[in-house]
Amino acid sequence: MSNIQLVHRTPIEKGWSGDRKYCAVDRAGKKYLLRVSAAEQYERKKLEFEQMRRVAALGIPMCEPLEFGRSEEGVYSIQSWIEGMDAKELIPTLEGSEQYAYGRTAGLLLQKIHSLPAPEGIVRWETRFRRKAERKIRAYEACPQSYENGQAFIDYIGANWELLHDRPNTYQHGDYHIGNMMIGEGRTLYIIDWDRNDFGDPWEEFNRIVWCAQAAPAFAAGMVDGYFDGDVPQEFWRLLALYISSNTLSSLPWAIPFGQEQIDIMRGQAEDVLRWYDNMRNPVPSWYRETSALY
Repeated sequence: MSNIQLVHRTPIEKGWSGDRKYCAVDRAGKKYLLRVSAAEQYERKKLEFEQMRRVAALGIPMCEPLEFGRSEEGVYSIQSWIEGMDAKELIPTLEGSEQYAYGRTAGLLLQKIHSLPAPEGIVRWETRFRRKAERKIRAYEACPQSYENGQAFIDYIGANWELLHDRPNTYQHGDYHIGNMMIGEGRTLYIIDWDRNDFGDPWEEFNRIVWCAQAAPAFAAGMVDGYFDGDVPQEFWRLLALYISSNTLSSLPWAIPFGQEQIDIMRGQAEDVLRWYDNMRNPVPSWYRETSALY
């Protein structure tokens, strides 16, 4: 039985999560975020909730995890509500210097998130990621559609496996990009949607930066600079190009069941990535080379 008595709820249709999400209200009119999952997901959702509490204890601006339990509908969590705007809608309308400043904040927050260790005994990152990347390559090659010059991604991965050696495992948000951020009260940047949290190489977390770079290149550049305090190692860029290559390959097979609109989005993204990286010949993307020096 919930300690927070909710009397009304309105569905939230945004996002790709399998959870049902609601803006819920208690008797006093206070808003909360209510997430409901299938009953068989109890253990996974319990771990997710516990990890969110650890993240919140670091001072990360986020929906604070308040209550977790079972109900007739399945498994639920109640979190604090954030009033604000989606970052992907607001940030691109700002001056470049403001975009960059928000990006630096996002990078600093990510650095804090990665301070949480992975559990003892987790499989080596090199082994885990290589398996994952090889699956994605096979799925792309079996896909009825392909990218123009998609082979450049496969070739880059094949030439750079050694970059995975001895990479660490830490806690990951799992889907860290401008689409999972909000600008709330006091112009604060909030990080939302933690349901894909995982453990792995902290640098892999930047693989979704393509969404940031498409929406606001200055924000993306600021995110990298904030994370590394302006001193970005060359090894990071080479490894990030590997992670982005793997992600881009898997995006096309993923999109096909969702129809032509999603296929076109992923095709456009692949074109952008190939342009930024000069067909995977330059590991430092053009959006960073052209933007970071301005701020």
